[in-house]
Amino acid sequence: MLEAGRWFALAAAVAAADQWTKHLVQQALAYGESVRVTSFFDLVLVFNPGAAFSLLSSASGWQRDLFIVIALAASAFMTFLIIRHRRRLVFATALALILGGAIGNLIDRFLIHAVVDFLHFHIREYSWPAFNLADSAITCGAGLLILDSFLGRRMNAPAQNVR
Repeated sequence: MLEAGRWFALAAAVAAADQWTKHLVQQALAYGESVRVTSFFDLVLVFNPGAAFSLLSSASGWQRDLFIVIALAASAFMTFLIIRHRRRLVFATALALILGGAIGNLIDRFLIHAVVDFLHFHIREYSWPAFNLADSAITCGAGLLILDSFLGRRMNAPAQNVR
């Protein structure tokens, strides 16, 4: 169990960094305000009551409880997997990133009934939905899970002392 602690520390660091950046943005910007940083990137303060890419954001409010239940169940399952596979480097890192991101967004759902998003990328008239650090960690974790599935267990095996 002790070896799993580093993965839970990573998840906690992701959730803490996510909450800190959201706090900073909420202190600096008013709801809906946008600040141009580059020709393709803005900081913007929006609240997303839906899921990724604003899925179900226009529903009447029932989606909040659904997303909370899903996040809690997924977090419990990832906790189990981290403990079970704590020595698999890529797999455990992926799960820790996803867990930290899920917790970061879950905190928002509990506190303000929506997720704080503030990173907005765009090119000309094309725009990516605003997202946050938690979403980025979840995406990176998902990418690592895909990588892990291609690489197999050899990348996740603990280092052996070679004599």
